[in-house]
Amino acid sequence: MYGGTIATFMCIDRAKQGSWRAVFATLTSMGLIILGCQDGIYRREKEWFVSHFYYGLGAAILTVCAMAMLPEIHRDRTNRWRNAHIILNCIALLFFIVQGLTGVRDLLEIPLSQ
Repeated sequence: MYGGTIATFMCIDRAKQGSWRAVFATLTSMGLIILGCQDGIYRREKEWFVSHFYYGLGAAILTVCAMAMLPEIHRDRTNRWRNAHIILNCIALLFFIVQGLTGVRDLLEIPLSQ
C-alpha cells in the first residue's frame, strides 16, 4: 500500500490531463487514509477535532489536491484555479499550525507500552 501510494503520488506530476490528475490525487488520498487507519497509529478518535493525526491527514490531502491543480494554474487566464490553490494552501497552513500545537501534547500522552 505504501508503494502504491507513492506511485500514484508520482503519477500526479506526470499526468497530462486534468481528469487523470484528479484520479491519481484521489488514489493518493485514499492511500494516505488507509495507511493512517492501521493499528498502532495514535489518533484521538473520540476527540477528532483536536487530534494531531486528523489535522495532519487533512493537511496532506489538501497539499496533494493543491499539487494536482498546479498545471491548471498555468493554463487558466481567469485566475480561478490560482485562487482555489491559494485558499487550499491557506487552509493547509492553518492545519499545520494546529499540528504544531497538538503535536507535543500527543507525544507526551502516548503510552510507553505501545
